[in-house]
Amino acid sequence: MELSDKTIVITGASSGIGAAAARLFAAEGANVVLGARRARELRRLVDEIGGKGGKAVCLAGDAVDGSYAGALTQLAIDSFGCLDGAFNNVGIVGDMVALPDMPIENWDQVIAVNLTSAFWAARSQIAAMKRQGFGSIVFTSSFVGFSNGGLPGMAAYAASKAGLNGLVQSLAADHAADGIRINALMPGGTITPAGGEGNQEALDFIAGLHPVKRMAAADEIAQAALFLLSDRSQFMTGSPMIVDGGMSVRLL
Repeated sequence: MELSDKTIVITGASSGIGAAAARLFAAEGANVVLGARRARELRRLVDEIGGKGGKAVCLAGDAVDGSYAGALTQLAIDSFGCLDGAFNNVGIVGDMVALPDMPIENWDQVIAVNLTSAFWAARSQIAAMKRQGFGSIVFTSSFVGFSNGGLPGMAAYAASKAGLNGLVQSLAADHAADGIRINALMPGGTITPAGGEGNQEALDFIAGLHPVKRMAAADEIAQAALFLLSDRSQFMTGSPMIVDGGMSVRLL
C-alpha cells in the first residue's frame, strides 16, 4: 500500500493515464480527488473505485479556469483533511502543423492547457502544502521539448512542455525547504484516447519510433507517477523523469 491514507489530486482523470492513475492510487490506499471536464466519466470512475473499497471524490471543471484548481484543492481538504500529493496530468497535443501555418488559436489553447493550467495548479497546491509542511507534486510533461526531443509539427506542444519543465525545476528549487517535492514525468507514446487508441495504423507507426518497438500502456505511466508520489522518491525533486521506451535516446 504505497500511498496508504495519502490524499492525491489527479487531473485529466476521466480517461487514459489519469484514469489509470486513479485506479492504481486507490488500490494502493490513497484517497483520490479526481478532476476533468467530463462529469459523467468522473462519476463512473468514482463509483468503480468505491465499489472496490477505495475512496474517491470528483469535481468536473476546466483546468484553464484559475478557480478550478483551488476548488479541487479545497475538495481534498474538506473530504480527507489534507493534500499529500497531486498528479497534474491534464494536457493536449493540439494541431500538428508547421508554425507558419499554425492558427494563433491553436497556439493559445495548447499553451493554456499545458502550461497555464500548471501555474494555477501549482499556486493552489503549494499554498496548501506549505501550511502542512509537506507534499509531492507531479506534472505530466514530455520528452518533446526536452533533450533533443523536438518533432515536426509540434512547435506549440514542445514550447508548452519545455516551459513546464522549466517551471517544475524553478518551483522545486523554491519550495524544497518547505518540504514539498516537485517533479516532471515524461512519458513516451502511450495508448490512450489522445494517443491514437483505436487507430491501429497510427499506433503501429508510433510504436516503431520507440527502441522497445511498442507504446506504453497507461498503467505503466501511472506506475511511474506512483513512484514519484510515494515515499520511495523522498530525495527526488526537480527531476525530469523520462519514461519513454528509449525514444529520447534514439533522438540524441
